[in-house]
Amino acid sequence: MDGRRRNPYQLTDETPVYVISIAAQLSGLHPQTLRQYDRLGLVSPDRTAGRGRRYSARDIELLRTVQQLSQDEGINLAGIKRIIELENQVTALQQRVAELSAAVDGAAVAMQQREAQVHASYRRDLVPYQDVQQTSALVVWRPKPKRPME
Repeated sequence: MDGRRRNPYQLTDETPVYVISIAAQLSGLHPQTLRQYDRLGLVSPDRTAGRGRRYSARDIELLRTVQQLSQDEGINLAGIKRIIELENQVTALQQRVAELSAAVDGAAVAMQQREAQVHASYRRDLVPYQDVQQTSALVVWRPKPKRPME
């Protein structure tokens, strides 16, 4: 949530509000078809305390998708169920990737802040080390000849 309080009476796509007869009309399917889809686990609406089905706008959209896959694409119900499961899994994985990405970004910011603190804590009387470049120059050292003792 973004910190604001949600209105408990605000309707969302997940709010279960439609009884089976209305859901059937909205989806263009027979109520018995909706019951069958529920038994097969294709579209599982919420239930009231009296066990009545309540469909959300998202459930209605899913019913339309099932119908389109079945009638237009010729996919059987077991295949449709697998497609729905895989789509749900992809959605969950995408959410997890987003969470992990946010965590990595947060860790990177924390690391940069800590690094800045470490650099700020350096003693100012120390001279920073600078890497000396290697050269191919040859230096020959010749000792001075020893003088005889006097």
